[in-house]
Amino acid sequence: MNRRFAWMPVMLLLACLSSSGCKHTSEAAAEEAGPAQVEHLKGDQPTRVTLTEEAAKRIDVQTAPVEDMAINGALRKVIPYAAILYDTGGDTWVYTNPEPFVFVRHRIVVDYIEGELAVLSDGPARGTAVVTVGATELNGAELEFEEE
Repeated sequence: MNRRFAWMPVMLLLACLSSSGCKHTSEAAAEEAGPAQVEHLKGDQPTRVTLTEEAAKRIDVQTAPVEDMAINGALRKVIPYAAILYDTGGDTWVYTNPEPFVFVRHRIVVDYIEGELAVLSDGPARGTAVVTVGATELNGAELEFEEE
């Protein structure tokens, strides 16, 4: 090899290494964190799942508010039936959406189902956004990262 070109492989290697390490710290941290971050809250509080914006778009997260509806002369909380998750013990849950891309599992008590609506005897306050599309994927993310 010609002496004046002996340094070329070293320069090419350095150029490759430096270009792969040029990502912004926040981008690198987001890639390492993955599409979902799961935070196990203390005590009997449920888990919080935070998605990246891209992950929320991929699973097409959709929400609807908890509403009050007059049923047989009484004001009752209702949610779309599609928002309900059942765990292995038969308990019922929804994921609330308290802030963008943040989802918190919330226990509910279903009084009865009528068509596409679930009438609750206990659940989140009126106006609370509950996940109607993507809840199964949120639950999967939560269970995948569950503490052992």
